[in-house]
Amino acid sequence: MDEEILEIKKYPDPVLKKIAQPVEVFDDELKQFVEKLFASMHAHDGVGLAAPQVGVLKKVAVVEYEGKSYVLINPKVIDQKGTQDAEEGCLSFPGIYAKVLRPQWVKIEAQDEKGETQIYEGEGYVARAFLHEMDHLNGKVFIDYLSSLKRNAIKKKVSKHTGGHF
Repeated sequence: MDEEILEIKKYPDPVLKKIAQPVEVFDDELKQFVEKLFASMHAHDGVGLAAPQVGVLKKVAVVEYEGKSYVLINPKVIDQKGTQDAEEGCLSFPGIYAKVLRPQWVKIEAQDEKGETQIYEGEGYVARAFLHEMDHLNGKVFIDYLSSLKRNAIKKKVSKHTGGHF
């Protein structure tokens, strides 16, 4: 069965800066949406994708790393430790990468597509992916962590690709 591939919103689309709403209904429509998120993420060679990136303001994100799939609905960080400074990219910022400081390890609580509570622990890259996607649910993008100088340089670069529209 061919999954519908959702269009990924590119920065500076205003939807990327909006805060998503909590999911309250766990039905077949939600399950199908989660499947579409995974399919769209795979189609664009991503590691994670959040609902706001496809124009849906719901607290839903997916992450897949080293063969493990994670559904993050209404996620919250319960604990975090350490720091890591590594390069990050984003499907909403094609071709743009920057170093972002994040915790080395996180423990998060999220619901799955059935509404059941799951606890996930992630270290290194997967911790980064969890937090990156959770930021999207709160209207944050990875360039928000950069100095204004670096952020403005990226905005200029993006502006060239979008015909100068911000």
